Amino acid sequence: MKMHFSIPLSEELLEKFGGRYVLRRVFGRGLPSFPPKFYLAMTKTMADERRAQLEQYLQNVSIDPNITRSDVFISFFRKLQQDTFKVQIQQTFLDVYLPDGRYLRIDIQTSDTAERVLEVVSYKIGLSRELIGYFSLFLIQDHNHGKLSVLKKLTEFELPYVSLQSMKESPCKIQIRKWYMDPSLDKVLLECRTSVNLLYIQVVQEIEKNWIKPTDVQMQKLQMLQKAPNKMKFLELVREVRHYGYTQLDPCSCDYPEVGCTAAIHVGNNEISCCIKLPSNQIKEVSFKINRGSATGQGLDQFLELRFEYNDSDTWRWIAFNTKQAFLLSSCLKKIISEQLMTTDKGDREMQIELPELGKAKKPSIHPSQIFNSNFKSRKSVSSRSNDDDCVFEKIREEDL
Repeated sequence: MKMHFSIPLSEELLEKFGGRYVLRRVFGRGLPSFPPKFYLAMTKTMADERRAQLEQYLQNVSIDPNITRSDVFISFFRKLQQDTFKVQIQQTFLDVYLPDGRYLRIDIQTSDTAERVLEVVSYKIGLSRELIGYFSLFLIQDHNHGKLSVLKKLTEFELPYVSLQSMKESPCKIQIRKWYMDPSLDKVLLECRTSVNLLYIQVVQEIEKNWIKPTDVQMQKLQMLQKAPNKMKFLELVREVRHYGYTQLDPCSCDYPEVGCTAAIHVGNNEISCCIKLPSNQIKEVSFKINRGSATGQGLDQFLELRFEYNDSDTWRWIAFNTKQAFLLSSCLKKIISEQLMTTDKGDREMQIELPELGKAKKPSIHPSQIFNSNFKSRKSVSSRSNDDDCVFEKIREEDL
């Protein structure tokens, strides 16, 4: 449920002080400092810098979901995105791609948020409303030789049309993909034919792109199930493949175990799995288990740095990755922690039910304040519905689509 506010401010005051004044007025001085504004015409470099600063601000402010889900915040950032990239509100169309290359062309307004676009796409493909939270929209970039990069996850209040316009120099597209880091959550989606299809075509894409690498025996079995086709058995078998359910990042530089290393990163299933190439050209396989840490992003021209603190042999040390996908990596780490916290909370509730004589639940092994200095929003409970109900969105009217 969104928060609603009544702000007794005159139009003149809004014009004079701007949206930042409104945010301070509503949410107090606990907000992080807002990035400075360019008052002259922006060059491409300035626009890239401004975009990176806004991304980092959103990472910091997303600590409090009461802020990011409020109408005041969403309205402010909608206007900010439009003003920054000089986009007028008008009717247009947007192509949203599926992992297999097909796409849906939907009618939108340039001011429609990613949350709104995802709802419309889900309605059109027959994805059950209760399962929307397990998927999200991502900014994808195609490269030569069939390579693909997932640049970032679009936040709920981000404007997909504006995001695409801001990336004109590096052609991108919007794609719907699953959005959870714990592969065991697949089981929640297996009652809906559409979600099964989305999972299936994404896995096929990741195998084709060499993001996940089945053994020869596994590949043989998967190909047989593809030809059958038996999607349920395929999804059951592929869960045994290494790095299934992980998000792959482009190769980047890092300072572990020493400065000057490069790393191929897979993040998921409670870890950052790295294949690190040392300056001596030796290869080192490393897995950073995610259960406690701290991460901050810092602008480095178009590339960004993400740092996290890791306990290595009882010694805490900072590890840095320099990558243009730093915000995506940060989002993945926060998602891992939020899923861990959900599991911990669920376990605590079960203990209270099964062992009432203890008087209190066990303490969680992870506390939000220890992780990225952030709080996390629990996912709403999901109830199973029949496939006949998958297309019913009571809040979306046909004339809205």
